[in-house]
Amino acid sequence: MLLNRYIIQTLLDNNNVTNNKYTMQKIKQLNSSTIKLNNIIYKGYTVGDLPKTFAFIYNEDKDQDGITKWFNFKGLTYVSK
Repeated sequence: MLLNRYIIQTLLDNNNVTNNKYTMQKIKQLNSSTIKLNNIIYKGYTVGDLPKTFAFIYNEDKDQDGITKWFNFKGLTYVSK
């Protein structure tokens, strides 16, 4: 029981919990594939249209960083611009 409570508390701490209440953020739809969240603009992609740099960390040949942070919302994968 104590271990389960510790695991739950850890999960809550990792999800922006303030005073044991979730902090909800407003999502503003700018157009059909662009949203604004926490003053950051995100572009939405369908699975077939994801950028080539999606989901890799680093390309040594081109000295290029990949996209490692994204989230899914309403059927699209959003990446910060």
